Amino acid sequence: MSEAADITEDAFLGGQLRLRQKRTGHRAGHDAILLAAATEARPGDRVVDFGAGIGTAGLALARRVAGIGLSLVEIDPELAELARANAAANALAAETILLDVTADATAFAAYGLSPDSVDVVLMNPPFNDPARHRGSPDQARHTAHVATEETLHAWMHAARRILRSNGVLTLIWRADGIADVLAALARGFGSLSILPVHGESGRPAIRVLVRAVKGGRAPTRLLPGLMLNDASGVSKKEVTEILEGRAALPLVEP
Repeated sequence: MSEAADITEDAFLGGQLRLRQKRTGHRAGHDAILLAAATEARPGDRVVDFGAGIGTAGLALARRVAGIGLSLVEIDPELAELARANAAANALAAETILLDVTADATAFAAYGLSPDSVDVVLMNPPFNDPARHRGSPDQARHTAHVATEETLHAWMHAARRILRSNGVLTLIWRADGIADVLAALARGFGSLSILPVHGESGRPAIRVLVRAVKGGRAPTRLLPGLMLNDASGVSKKEVTEILEGRAALPLVEP
């Protein structure tokens, strides 16, 4: 298969965002769009997308909130190049940084991501437990999906380091790992807002979206769950509006 045939171009946000991505391996989906819809940002904010992949979440946020200073951090060179091209193709300003999120402060500072310099971090870390989920033989897909024991803590530490005081972290994680998320946020973050995401009504949540504030002291809020589908399996109207970029999730404060 030729290199061109190995790439697809897919529409997101109801066609507002067109992204090129590899046909095989990890592919962008609802998680990244939900993450973008849960992320609060204002024009002029410096925003960093950790593990950006082809840029889906960060670019979807940039489409909703004009005027942010966006950095897409990705460890895979092929994905980083696709992210760079996707930003340009969609006329969205974004800096693409080839960097391991678990790198030390010196490595981050070399790309201008010094401590206490960022307003918003969003991330969709690898979250499958290798003890419970068989990893994909495709290395890129494996890296994107399977977490080591220290993954979450390492990513939280990096976010805490670069965020300013009162800076906001938003992440998506598997719902059965919420205890791990809360433990990782216990150091340095507060004012948590948690939104469970259910595949369908009457079933346990499959994801949680979490908003946390560096140094925040407000009580934790557990929001009503988001149901992706109704009892018949059809996407609900409010979900369709979110996935098409016409609405934000309640973690975004007015």
